[in-house]
Amino acid sequence: MFPPAATPDGLAARCTPRVLFSPWARFGLLLTLLACAAAATLLWQPQHLLTGGRPGRLSGPAALLVFALAYGGCTTAFVPRPVLNLAAGALFGSQAGLAAALAGTVLGAGLAFGLGRLLGQDALRPLLRARWLTAADRQLSEHGFRSMLALRLFPGLPFCATNYCAAVSRMGWFPFLLATALGSIPNTAAYAVAGARASTPTSPVFLLALGFIAVSALGALVVAWRKRKTLRGR
Repeated sequence: MFPPAATPDGLAARCTPRVLFSPWARFGLLLTLLACAAAATLLWQPQHLLTGGRPGRLSGPAALLVFALAYGGCTTAFVPRPVLNLAAGALFGSQAGLAAALAGTVLGAGLAFGLGRLLGQDALRPLLRARWLTAADRQLSEHGFRSMLALRLFPGLPFCATNYCAAVSRMGWFPFLLATALGSIPNTAAYAVAGARASTPTSPVFLLALGFIAVSALGALVVAWRKRKTLRGR
């Protein structure tokens, strides 16, 4: 008897894993996860933390931990960090708010970096063909710690966007997280102080915090302008 002919099911069984785990399939999964996270954040509306306060059942270290976890999840869904930093100061005070916000910052950055590295890098790296894209990728890949530290000290780009851009580059985990932790301290502290002193907007501490935020924003514009000219010249 002749052996049975191969059925299309065998070909489908061999091709299905390739399709499911292909770079573009993983990138599609990343976009789906981000869309779901953004939708959940819109429903939750974390900006209400600025006026609604923390849940009554949470206090002490438990409240700080829950806030840090929620902070990390929100930043992966493109929630602006200034809102969360102000909320941290308003809810917990300057020092505890700074600690919770920094923990959430590093957690959110690591989560976004891991998702981008696992689900997006293989699909997006072949698209880095424009001169300014290749120059930015080279800067992040070869000078990861220094570049990320500058981005955190002079925030000009959305926090989550820089996380995913860093994930597409060849930057290592350790320099990325270390630069994020160190570089985020000044601005996070300023926002936490401003949130803690928001009830006394004429106090010197509140005005100093606002002044530092304004100066750092101006510095970010200057650095971005100079870097733009450098990237165009390459």
